[in-house]
Amino acid sequence: MRIVDCYQMLGEVEEDLWEKLFCDCVQVLPYNNLFGFRNDGWKKWNLFDGTPVLVPRDFNTVAEKDGGYYQYPQGDRSIKPSGYMPRGGYYFDAVIRQEAFDEDNPSVKDNMEEFTRLSDEEPRYNQEQAELMHKNTECAVIASIGGTALGDIAMVPATFLKHPKGIRDVEEWYVAMAIHQDFLKELYDQQTQQAIKNFKLYKEAVGDNVDIIYLCGADFGSQNGPMCSVELFNEVYLPYYRRMTDWIHRNTNWKVFKHCCGSIKSLIPSIIDAGIDILNPVQNSAAGMDAADLKKEFGHRITFWGGGVDTQQTLPFGKPEQVYEQVTERITIYHKDGGFVFSTIHNIQVRVPVENFIAMLDAIKGFR
Repeated sequence: MRIVDCYQMLGEVEEDLWEKLFCDCVQVLPYNNLFGFRNDGWKKWNLFDGTPVLVPRDFNTVAEKDGGYYQYPQGDRSIKPSGYMPRGGYYFDAVIRQEAFDEDNPSVKDNMEEFTRLSDEEPRYNQEQAELMHKNTECAVIASIGGTALGDIAMVPATFLKHPKGIRDVEEWYVAMAIHQDFLKELYDQQTQQAIKNFKLYKEAVGDNVDIIYLCGADFGSQNGPMCSVELFNEVYLPYYRRMTDWIHRNTNWKVFKHCCGSIKSLIPSIIDAGIDILNPVQNSAAGMDAADLKKEFGHRITFWGGGVDTQQTLPFGKPEQVYEQVTERITIYHKDGGFVFSTIHNIQVRVPVENFIAMLDAIKGFR
């Protein structure tokens, strides 16, 4: 198995597995992964439990005394590592490498470092994939060009940059949402301008061979409630999302996909007003995120992609009959009048009982 997302350590889903999982969509892989190197030049590597996998050539880890592994931006061991997998772990955590910055006057320029024009190679690389997928499968094609994620906390530490400048600490970023909103608005304005330029280049390359564009993965919800007010979202985020989605809807046939975990019911009207077509992962296990309520209030205005089964409790710790029951219930609620793509609420973790996974597939099969 080839690892195509070296940050989350996610494997490539090949065609024979698509069919067994009833997949209706296929992903155009990014030009570089989140550690900043290409997915090519495959070599062997073993997970902690001994499972053999294939990783890219520049996947360069160093074992620590405690048995964990450090990973390096662009595979360069001469500088500080940007990711760490603890002993027995299955994916990397970002290593915070924030340098000193002017806390009273943070620099927009520093946090624009990675928001640049697409390279000439990237659109061509994606063009080839998108054309093959559109021609040879009946699946919807989903793609991401990068540089469109406003405040995505997984991107803020910039695991792919050798010497990231600006605000690169997760805690500092949330502080900035509270006390540096003018900075964020100026930053998002410049990021949006560059994103639209890149959309134009990307559209010229892939055209209508792409059906869905992944816009942003910024999370605005915790387990118990939203992490920002509706007012803050409407002022600091919505206008910039809207500029991007307006360009997409005017100039392409792409549907716009936004990831946002947590308890965000109060923010969904604003997410819809921002021009988002698809919301993922629909975390029904969070406070106030009842599936029937969400479908009734918003199901006619946005597509729910997820919510199919709880990956915090039911899938890993429930009994197969509980998994089957929950999946059946969720599909029954969400599929009415369309606007639903089945998916688990988030990544399926290791140690999920095989019986539970099969129960999920059996329940899905009954609706196909």
